[in-house]
Amino acid sequence: MQTLLNTPHEIIQQNILGAAAKAKTRILNILVLGIMAGSFIAMGAQSSSLAVHNISNVGLARTLAGCIFPVGLMMIVFVGGELFTGDCMMSMAWMQRKIHFADMLRTLVLVYVSNFVGAALIAFLVAHSGQYDYSSGVLGAYTIKVAYGKVHLSFANALVSGILCNILVCVAVLMAAAAKDIAGKVLAIFFPILAFVVSGFEHCVANMYYIPAGIFASKNAAYATKALELYNIDSTQLSSLNWGSFAISNLIPVTIGNIIGGALLVGGACFYLHGKALHES
Repeated sequence: MQTLLNTPHEIIQQNILGAAAKAKTRILNILVLGIMAGSFIAMGAQSSSLAVHNISNVGLARTLAGCIFPVGLMMIVFVGGELFTGDCMMSMAWMQRKIHFADMLRTLVLVYVSNFVGAALIAFLVAHSGQYDYSSGVLGAYTIKVAYGKVHLSFANALVSGILCNILVCVAVLMAAAAKDIAGKVLAIFFPILAFVVSGFEHCVANMYYIPAGIFASKNAAYATKALELYNIDSTQLSSLNWGSFAISNLIPVTIGNIIGGALLVGGACFYLHGKALHES
């Protein structure tokens, strides 16, 4: 009788074998897949921002955003793409000595850079699409507010939020691998990603859209004026939203947190429970 789910043992085995194959993939292929994944995550981010930009109730807004944002990971799983946060689980293949550390690091760096290219490209295109004019510029102001809040997190908050985020994202990836049909994969992805968005945790690739989008929006005087009117973000405060603060105040601590959550906590725990058995088998 055919089972409806892959077992945890089978999921980890598939992930380790997939990581070993990934480490041998051509650089150009990795870059294209990374750009695709960054673009898909950005699409989920921009569409969820549009849906909630005029909702004042934070809980309601995050719940609605959480219902839309998972489409990004769904597109990656069903169409293809390499996402840095999920690829942090390549650590399991390294722990089992299926790949060298240098091969894992090379792949992760290529994926990270290409994710940024894809996400920033979508941010640039959306900024020039006229979308931020919605609700008389409120969407543009909201985009600024989101980015401004992210670059003013403390290092510790951004780090811990990144850890919590990638626990949920990596679990979503593993749960999707457990399901054998498309409907099961959709549901498996949806709920952990919903939980991460509702919780407000920090995802480095999503922020590769959110913060560049806010930087682009802040260059528009109408959106900046609306941000002052609605969120009391004045020109002096707005000057702190820039590429330097993006990298130093958000991207670095969030990325470190994502690595800890995915490579060590999820990857390490799964390897401890199943990797040794796989090695012995």
